Amino acid sequence: MKLRRLWAISRKEGLHIIRDWRSLVLALVIPLILVLLYGYALTLDLRDVPTMVWDQSRSAESRELLSLFQGSPYFSLIDFPDNYRDLQTGLDRGRAMVALIIPADFSSRVKNGKPVQIQVITDGSDANTSRLATTYVTAISGIYGHGVSLEKVRRNGREPIKPVVDLVIRVWYNSDLRSQNVLIPGIIALVMIVVAAMLTSVTVAREWETGTMEQLISTPLHRSELIFGKVIPYFVIGMTDVLIAVVIGKTIFHVPIVGNSGLLFGFSALFLSGALFFGMTLSIVMKSQVLASQTSIMAGFLPTLILSGFVFAIENMPLPLQFLTYIVPARYFITILRGIYLKGIGIEILWIEGLMLGIYTLIMVFLAHRKLKFKLE
Repeated sequence: MKLRRLWAISRKEGLHIIRDWRSLVLALVIPLILVLLYGYALTLDLRDVPTMVWDQSRSAESRELLSLFQGSPYFSLIDFPDNYRDLQTGLDRGRAMVALIIPADFSSRVKNGKPVQIQVITDGSDANTSRLATTYVTAISGIYGHGVSLEKVRRNGREPIKPVVDLVIRVWYNSDLRSQNVLIPGIIALVMIVVAAMLTSVTVAREWETGTMEQLISTPLHRSELIFGKVIPYFVIGMTDVLIAVVIGKTIFHVPIVGNSGLLFGFSALFLSGALFFGMTLSIVMKSQVLASQTSIMAGFLPTLILSGFVFAIENMPLPLQFLTYIVPARYFITILRGIYLKGIGIEILWIEGLMLGIYTLIMVFLAHRKLKFKLE
């Protein structure tokens, strides 16, 4: 491999990227949009769920219960109708996702220490939000019931019974339970797939379509010089996008990096290299820019989005899909990112994931050389 010829190919590809504004937009603007879009729009947190309340009791006890909901960041009491029809209309039109119905005998039953039922209606069309909202309603109701029981014990002049087991909950690695802290590291993998697989998937195919591949073949250029020369400019762009994503995550979404930043960029470079050669292999095999680009989306972007654990927990997937995730490189890379971002762990724990990324990169380099072999010799 001659460095002079390698530099010539890299310079040629770099000039093409600079002169083609669409490539620049795809390389820099779209990853920026992805980080902001997913960072703001994609959230798993439950906040300010619109809630309607039909308080048939209208008593001090019911107002005390509702004050717990009003003081909670999870619910926003938007309306207080006085019939089921208005409740149903609000749920049908999507104005509310939760409805609470407090019975008329709520106050008397609470005062007499009798059990009382509160009806909770949730919009099941959004199953995840409905499930979380039901859990929080149950928790708030439990807090109210516990407070009523303590007050009754005090009125009787007795000391509250201390629980035998005192449960102390502590959340490690993401104490605020912010979904952005989990999602932002995964977005970096998506950004790299967009830049790597989608852009390099058209490089060699473009040479065939424009008729310049025959000219390259007629030169003393070696296949390694062509492949690595075309990859280098996109590697620089990809690492720039990683830096942009990290800076946006830290400054806009306030996602700290607990671990070693150098290790983060090192593993990112390894994953990026594999993704670049994956796109290059597609470009060599397909010989069509449109077909190669579409294939890169199907085989690169979608598995990263769905099967890597970025949004959906792998443990909750059907068993066949869980086995399928082992061949998705982004699975290992996202594990590395979250380990460095949230846990601050190092190579002594992440070496297996790093080894898998290294194997993936070597396989992609081998395939790219193997498929281009007969086209240059």
